[in-house]
Amino acid sequence: MNNLPDPISFTSALEKFLAHLKDHRRSTATSVAYHGDLRQLHAYLTEKRITQATSVQTIHLEEFVAHLSTKGYTPKSISRKINSLKTFFKFLHETGLHTENPSSPLTHPKYESKAPRILTESEHRALRDAARLDIRISAVIELLLQTGVRISELANLRMEDLGKNEISVRIFENNAQRAVPLNKTAASALQNYLNIRPKVENDHLFVTKTGHPLLVRNIRTAIDRYFKKAGVKEAKVNDLRHTFIAHQLRSGVHPDLLTTIVGHRRKSSTEKYLDYVKIEVSDFTTRLSEL
Repeated sequence: MNNLPDPISFTSALEKFLAHLKDHRRSTATSVAYHGDLRQLHAYLTEKRITQATSVQTIHLEEFVAHLSTKGYTPKSISRKINSLKTFFKFLHETGLHTENPSSPLTHPKYESKAPRILTESEHRALRDAARLDIRISAVIELLLQTGVRISELANLRMEDLGKNEISVRIFENNAQRAVPLNKTAASALQNYLNIRPKVENDHLFVTKTGHPLLVRNIRTAIDRYFKKAGVKEAKVNDLRHTFIAHQLRSGVHPDLLTTIVGHRRKSSTEKYLDYVKIEVSDFTTRLSEL
């Protein structure tokens, strides 16, 4: 008896994968990034006359990665694309669409990471002041700055993800969920926004005036505008997350706890910030301090 799975085209496999991402509430930005990377792989494989996902082998993926290097992609960009390949083929293998995971042997190229941009106290105060009349974006800024959530996670928040009395939010990412506590500053900013949030059926927490979801690109554009207005140079939205992590470590929050709060897969991702901050207290505490 043949237990091998039926052949499946790369296009069909990709459709199933994208549906899986949607079912697990992965952010639109994440899905778009995966889709772009995998379409690029598909185009490469098609030139090699490989059209079935079940026919892809490790050697094909290794050749694709080598091909990217010849096209001028940076090691960091290639590493991100390898993540897409690994996530895709892991899904195919775990769902029985592929007999093995050909992406398992792939290794990431080494690259030097830049030091995280950590806002000074005067900079994040200037940002808050610049956005103070924009209640919705002020709430967005406070949630990013006071919880360290990713911008994609924030854009994906639903009304049902709010904890009782708005003292926490539930985050869904990478097929897992975690509860993130809100301090008084974040809770107050969120409540101010909820008071003026349009009465629409859309269940996204942050919506436009017409009731559509506030997309990642909308959030980036708005905050970049307020960075400019505040005179904060060379800063990006993700730096609010960096600032939160650095501040919590500086205030004595244990890396183990912080890793859970910010959703890092590895504790080492949190601990690397220790190289950029000076710990001000020796007694670690589980209390989240306010910026």
